[in-house]
Amino acid sequence: MRKKLQVFVSSTYEDLKKERQAAVQAILTSGHIPAGMELFSAGDETQKEIIKKWIDESDVYLLILGGRYGSIDNSTGISYTHWEYQYAGDISKPRFAVVISEDALEGKIRNEGTQMMEKANPQLYQEFRKEVLGKICKIFDDERDIELAVFQKMGEYISRDDLTGWIRGSEVPEVLDIIKEHYKLASDNAALRKEITALNKQLEQKQAIKTFDGFTFEELRKTLSQIKIELPKKLKPTASSRPSKSILELFYVLKDSFATGITNQVGISEEESFVYYSIAPRLMTFKLLEKVKVTGARYEKMQMSKLGFEFLKMLEIHMVSKKTSEDSPKKDGKDRLEIYENSGGPSAPKKTTRKSRKAAVVK
Repeated sequence: MRKKLQVFVSSTYEDLKKERQAAVQAILTSGHIPAGMELFSAGDETQKEIIKKWIDESDVYLLILGGRYGSIDNSTGISYTHWEYQYAGDISKPRFAVVISEDALEGKIRNEGTQMMEKANPQLYQEFRKEVLGKICKIFDDERDIELAVFQKMGEYISRDDLTGWIRGSEVPEVLDIIKEHYKLASDNAALRKEITALNKQLEQKQAIKTFDGFTFEELRKTLSQIKIELPKKLKPTASSRPSKSILELFYVLKDSFATGITNQVGISEEESFVYYSIAPRLMTFKLLEKVKVTGARYEKMQMSKLGFEFLKMLEIHMVSKKTSEDSPKKDGKDRLEIYENSGGPSAPKKTTRKSRKAAVVK
C-alpha cells in the first residue's frame, strides 16, 4: 500500500509566496499532501489552536525561512512562524527547513525592496535563523533549490515506518478478514503460551533434580551398587567374608579417608595401595574423587570432589529416610556402619584401628 504523507508548510507569507508555491508543487509532484495555515490572521487564539491541530495531524513539518521574522505572538513573545517551528519540535514531529542564503536575500532586497528583510525585530530574526541552521536544513538560492530539497527529504520520509500518512480506502483490506486473521493469531498465540508454560514447568522440574555428571542420585546410587570390586585375600578378615564389595559400599566405608585425601607416597600399606590404585580410579570415573596438587611433594593425592561431597550428603539422607531399603546402613555390635546388598547380607567385621595418613581397612 502506498501512503501519502501530509506536510505542514510554515513560513512568513508576503515575502515568500513564490517559494511556498515551489514547495507545495514539489510536495504534490512527489505524491504527498501539503497543508498550511497562512490564510488565518495573526492574534486569533482560535486559529492558533487550529494550527496546532494541523501540525499534530501532519506527518512532517517544513519551514521556509526567508528574510522576515513575522508577526509577534503576544502570549509567547516570539513570531508565529517561530512558535510553529518550536511546537513541532516539542511534539517530536519530524521537521526540516530550507533557509535562504545571504546572497539570495540581498538579491531579493535589491529587486523587491526592503520589505523582504526584517526591520522590526532583527535580533529575534538572527536568533531564530541561528536556531534553524543548527538543525536539519538546506540553504536555497531560488525556487529550484527548494524543489530539490523537498524531493530529497520526501524520499527519505516515505521509507519511515513510524510515519503513517494517508492510504486510499480501496487499498485497505476488508475489515472482516483482518478480524478473522487477528482472532486466528490470538488463538495460536494463546496455544503457544500454554505450550511454553508447560515446557517451562517441565524444565523447572528437571532443573530441580540434582544431577551428578548427568546421573540422578538414584541412577548413580544403583549404578555404584552394581559395580563390584574383588578384594585381595589379605584384606579379608575371615574365610566367610564376601570376596567382593560394591563401589557404593567402599565409597561410604572409606568416606573419611577420601574426605582428607589418599596418596601414593612411598611406604603406604597394601591396604592403602589397593584403595589408591583399585578403588579411587573407579570413583574418579564418576567424578566423585579428583586429583589435587600437593605443593613440593613427589607423590599424588586423590580427594573427594565437590560432587562427591554432594553425593555423600544425599546418600546419608537416603540412608536415614529409607530405613527398610536394601541399601540402608546397619549397625553391628561395635557401632560400625556398613552398606550391604541382598547378595550375602551384612557380615560382622572385626574392629580395626585406622593409622595416621592411611585409608580405612576395607572389609
